Amino acid sequence: MTVDPGTSAGTVADRLTRLRARIAAAESAAGRPPGSVRLLLATKTQDAETVRAALVADAGQPVLVGENRVQELVAKGPLFRDLHVPTHLIGPLQSNKVTAALRWASCIESVASLGLAQRLAARADGLEVYVQVNVSGEPTKHGVAPAQAVDLAGAVAALDGLRLGGFMTVGANSPDADVVRGGYALLRSIRDEVVAAGVPGARELSMGMSGDLELAIAEGATIVRVGSAVFGARPA
Repeated sequence: MTVDPGTSAGTVADRLTRLRARIAAAESAAGRPPGSVRLLLATKTQDAETVRAALVADAGQPVLVGENRVQELVAKGPLFRDLHVPTHLIGPLQSNKVTAALRWASCIESVASLGLAQRLAARADGLEVYVQVNVSGEPTKHGVAPAQAVDLAGAVAALDGLRLGGFMTVGANSPDADVVRGGYALLRSIRDEVVAAGVPGARELSMGMSGDLELAIAEGATIVRVGSAVFGARPA
């Protein structure tokens, strides 16, 4: 089962305080040192002022921001740059939007094909990317199949212009905690295989969201991507 993110009460600052406490408790429960997991604020559909308020409330804490859509990344990019917050693209990237994404994103987490990686490499210089893996096999989710992930990671790491930083996934849509956690364990095993093969970098595991971040941290997440636990449920 997943955890109720508890978004009904309090201000954004209150929610951030509770979220930071959840992350710290999960680190401790997993026997991991404090600060081993970074928070990425998923700011999809949030206006710039709401995001600014969250970042100001969380000032002094290490934080990333992530956008799902390139058009929102472009719209909020100046704000993120002014606040010196590293910005990740965490949603699918179409080839005709590569140039716009590269203007504002410090990391692309959603590389799921060699073709996309090659298009990025042709325009980038040292861009950090993650390979997105569909650990659940659900057709509604993006990502390369787990059986192909190691080969894709090696090919991406070999491209000039890119730096393979790690892997990303979206957890299984399941009420069964063992199923969700198993997917995260699978991504960790893929990362470990790539690292053992001598691929430089590739250590980040971006996995876990508002409802299941404890399961992800237990399996080694280094980044959790959280939106609703801070900003509340998105409009239907």
